[in-house]
Amino acid sequence: MFIRPVERQDRKQIRQLIEHRGTFNETEIRVATEVLNEALRRPGEGDYLVFCAIDDSRSIAGYICFGPIPMTDDCYDLYWIVVDKKFSRKGVGRKLLEFMEEFLARKRARVIYVDTDSSPAYEAARSFYEKNGFRVVCVLDDFYRKGADKVIFMKKV
Repeated sequence: MFIRPVERQDRKQIRQLIEHRGTFNETEIRVATEVLNEALRRPGEGDYLVFCAIDDSRSIAGYICFGPIPMTDDCYDLYWIVVDKKFSRKGVGRKLLEFMEEFLARKRARVIYVDTDSSPAYEAARSFYEKNGFRVVCVLDDFYRKGADKVIFMKKV
């Protein structure tokens, strides 16, 4: 498996990966697609940096999207990390996260932030971030909807 920058021909496969994951609602799928399209308009230089984990059959096993936080000194947001269900628990997410951290260390980033929903559908995501050295720094009650808090994690690079 190797990691490379997203390419235009990846759009359809990434969209299917997001849809078939089963975690995201229609609004989240639309936003993830919009972010992907923006990244493809200005590859490697815009607000969104997208990289794909490619398996031995040349399929996308997962992808990661992150970018600089405007008006901060060297802080970044992790916007999306999605792994194909058939690659779950096989280290793809961890490899994508490590790739991002190494990439950002070379850019002299200070901090990475990521937020997620507190609902049960996102329990695996929250556990994943904690296992990979992120810590909860803030919880915004009822942010997404009543009973669905926004949980903000951070990790120093």
